[in-house]
Formats: sequence, C-alpha cells, structure tokens
Amino acid sequence: MSRRSVLPVSMIALVLAAGCATSPTPAFYTLSAVQHIEQPPGASPIAIAIDLVTVPELVDRSQIVTKLDANRVRIDEFARWADPLKSQIPRVLAADLAEIIPGAIVSTFPQRANDSAYRVMVDVQNFDSCADGTVMLVAIWSVRPPNGGKQIAGRSVVHQNAAGPGYDGMVKAHSRALLSVAKDIAAATQSSLRL
Repeated sequence: MSRRSVLPVSMIALVLAAGCATSPTPAFYTLSAVQHIEQPPGASPIAIAIDLVTVPELVDRSQIVTKLDANRVRIDEFARWADPLKSQIPRVLAADLAEIIPGAIVSTFPQRANDSAYRVMVDVQNFDSCADGTVMLVAIWSVRPPNGGKQIAGRSVVHQNAAGPGYDGMVKAHSRALLSVAKDIAAATQSSLRL
C-alpha cells in the first residue's frame, strides 16, 4: 500500500473511532426537604408565604459550581441541577417550615400584601459547594407577621460536611443547610406568635 492510500484510510478510521466515543451522561440533582417530623395534635393553622428568595447568579445555573479556592470555581457540565436553585430553594424551605412549625400551611406562590399570612423573604448570599467536601450557606432572611406586626430579621451562616463522596453527598449537605435556615426562620415565626 502506498503512503498516499494509507493516509486517507487512517483518517477514515480515526473519524469512525471518534464517532463511536460517547460523552459522559449528565447526572441531575435536586435538593430535598427534611423527613417527616411528628407534629403535636390539634395545632392551629398558620399561613406562611415565602415571597421572595434571591440566589447569587454564579450558582443559579443548571451546572453545579464547586468553589476550588477563594478566587476559582469549577463549573461541571455533567453534574446539573434538575431545577433552577431559585425555584428549588423556596420549595425546600416551604416543605421544611411546614414540617417544623405545627399547623403551618406554607406557600411559595405570591400572596396579596394585605392577607393574614406571615411573609418570609430570603436573600441567599452564599451557596458554596467546596472542593474539600463542605458546603456553606449564608442567608439573610426576614419574617413579617400579619396585620402590621413587627418584622423580625436574621442571618444564618451554616457549614455542613458532605454526607458522603461526590455530588450526592454535597447535595444532601445543602439540603441539611437549608433545614438549618428553616429552623432559624421557624424560631422567629414562633417567637412572634408568642408576642
């Protein structure tokens, strides 16, 4: 075989081999609420509306972002959020609050401003997945009682270790961190009930 005929045959073989290679299948992740907590019987209903949750643009994307150091991140094209964080976080907080506060009926749908619901707003300032297997969640939140009650504001700073290797453990740690924020919001809500 001449050198001229070997080159085209080699090129065709290379193209065919490259076409047979497959790219990795992306994995999709969701945050989850706490498991069921036993509620005391006969709790009075309490309406809670989660009005607004903001999330840093860096992490509010479909790819999971891992913080490598103070100035570098890795954006993983094959580890993705199944839903945007700006919709997952309010949903998980609502489910956690409904489990923590006896009688709570929690909505993430915008409510009328003059209704009788407690109004919750959350500004997520950090939602970090760190390369060392820890997560950090920093959130500023406020609870406004119905009928012109005094607003209560707070700041939650939560560090959690991943509950296992890889993204599965990291996502579970973020879910536990959100539970901690929900507990802080629940404590503020319940303290305003006693006023």
